[in-house]
Amino acid sequence: MESLAKYLVSNFSNEISFNKLKNIFSLKKAHTIKNYVKYLENAYLIFVLERFSFKLKQQIIAPKKIYCIDTGIINSISFKSSENFGKFFENVVCIELLRRKNHLQKDVEIFYWKNAQHEEVDFLVKQKNNVKQLIQVCYNIDNDDVKKRELKALVKASEELKCNNLLVITECVEGEEKIGRNNVRFIPLWKWLLSD
Repeated sequence: MESLAKYLVSNFSNEISFNKLKNIFSLKKAHTIKNYVKYLENAYLIFVLERFSFKLKQQIIAPKKIYCIDTGIINSISFKSSENFGKFFENVVCIELLRRKNHLQKDVEIFYWKNAQHEEVDFLVKQKNNVKQLIQVCYNIDNDDVKKRELKALVKASEELKCNNLLVITECVEGEEKIGRNNVRFIPLWKWLLSD
């Protein structure tokens, strides 16, 4: 269990599959790994985010994303030596979205979105049957290639899910940009954390 916890915390903000974890830890059943992950989630060490799909079966079998409750825990037990501010930013946003869900909007569900072309939106906020907001987290939005990739995925998800509330959380960029028929709002992480 300790090795699994270290592995998951070291791979925060990444997709995991129970079958792959079963093989890594030489277990016979993926169900055992699923139970262990649930125990770690119930102990508030990690959070598991599901990939969004309108089909429940797809949601169940799709890889999950793991986030850690505390970035200090990541720094203390993670094996990674290089700093990745983008993943830390994404982890902080996940924690805050879950806090808002639990304390302010209990009818909200949080997912991530990914299509067959592996384009991904970090967070999808769903309220009842409607996709309420799509959120990308991008530490270095000044890099043109990164910006193009992040916005392309956001616009594709917007079109597929019919959601026009598009947000990019950045290190320090603030403003609004028109992309096709969509308005995309940019906000620094610190300002977003103080809002709502």
